[in-house]
Amino acid sequence: MSAQPLPAGTPAAEGVDAHGVHAFLDALNAAPHIEPHSLIIVRHDRLVAAGWWAPYTPDRVHLLYSLSKSFTSTAAGLAAAEGLLRLDDPVISYFPEFEAEITDPRSRAMLVRHIASMASGHLTDMADRAFALDPDEPVRGFLLLPPDRDPGTVFAYNQPCTYTLAAIVQRVTGQSLTEYLRPRVFDPLGIGETAWLQHPAGRDIGYSGLHATTDAIARLGMLYLRGGVWQGERLLPASWVAEATRPHISNADGTAEGAASDWQQGYGFQFWKSRHGYRGDGAYGQFCLVLPEYDAVVAMTAATEQMQAVLDLAWEHLLPAFGPGPLAGREDEDAALREQLSRLALPPLTAKSAPLADAAAWSATEFAPEGGTCADQPSLTGVAVAADGDGDGWVLSLAEGESRLDLRFDGTRWTVDADPDGLVPAAVSAGWTDADTLVADVSFLETPHQLAVTCSLAAGTFTARWRTAPLGPWPLRELRAPRG
Repeated sequence: MSAQPLPAGTPAAEGVDAHGVHAFLDALNAAPHIEPHSLIIVRHDRLVAAGWWAPYTPDRVHLLYSLSKSFTSTAAGLAAAEGLLRLDDPVISYFPEFEAEITDPRSRAMLVRHIASMASGHLTDMADRAFALDPDEPVRGFLLLPPDRDPGTVFAYNQPCTYTLAAIVQRVTGQSLTEYLRPRVFDPLGIGETAWLQHPAGRDIGYSGLHATTDAIARLGMLYLRGGVWQGERLLPASWVAEATRPHISNADGTAEGAASDWQQGYGFQFWKSRHGYRGDGAYGQFCLVLPEYDAVVAMTAATEQMQAVLDLAWEHLLPAFGPGPLAGREDEDAALREQLSRLALPPLTAKSAPLADAAAWSATEFAPEGGTCADQPSLTGVAVAADGDGDGWVLSLAEGESRLDLRFDGTRWTVDADPDGLVPAAVSAGWTDADTLVADVSFLETPHQLAVTCSLAAGTFTARWRTAPLGPWPLRELRAPRG
């Protein structure tokens, strides 16, 4: 179905000072360790600002990492409302086939509400151990690992909690999370294309792996801001919204630094409490900020390890911009903001678009990893550079054993959809800094990840470095939303 655009409004009409949004954008662009990809701001149910940093675009899905958890929470709330699961049921009651094996009293005392609130009683993330113990059924692996404390008494951000919650929803509904959410939430909200990583086949992993647009993030935030109602229709019980977004377990360390951290304000059902409002978030800067006090939602995607810095900038610049009522005489400021939003772009590399040495020498060289292995991407075994067969531009070939990912580029400007096979949405900016050195940035456009490649003609070697490393040993061809 074709989604209707979000109702639009001007910043001034919705009481938003465009200067504050300007300042937020400027601060993001100036921060050396923040690469913003998209921003949507909604105030009073009106879209007041939206922008994408080229080569990212509005219709492109983006890996949300742990922001996926908030969608899983929504599915759990629907299943609870339909009487398919109960928060005070023991987790083991949903997996009777493991009943005889799970003998630890704390494991047996773990309730659905405990895994929903990251309060299983474990003190650390058990993902690696759970998946290693039973790669085919990680729920069993998780339940075989006894909690360190009584469930409900201690917080630990623990991926198998969400994986198990997702597995329960899928077991009681007989559908994947995507299938279950589509008619109940995705279609009514107008959320279009989505894709979710699965393990095993047919089971959405729940704790991560959802690929969706920034618009989808904003719509989820608006649904929660309105207590589960969308355009007059109740989609989610108000009681679930209230429960999911209040703190169930403390995650504070009691220090002054902790008090200033947006990761120590309490945890709900797959939502974080923030110093202002609450949020879903995912690794490297995927955010759904819900700000009831300001009647606003902020949706963002990015590539950064400085997630607290992003929130600090939002609190510094955006919150003061949300005024109590419409602002008069701000047409010029609003127009200037629209112009700024339309021109957002990631800077391309500064280099020469053609080699500063014999092009044939570059095409004849197969570059090997410097030092024998590419530490950031061990599967990357070779790089080649050759003139495009059409004589228009170049091809950067990234080899992983027998597999090759061929990416076109025509200079330092971003070449979008560089993969001619259309399998891996990517953009490439590449060029020569001197006669012996090619540099290339490869942005995998359905993820937060960019690979910086440098080839040395004199040495016949390459280096490749992730600006933000994928959270998994993924081949380059898998850095995209799952297909089919």
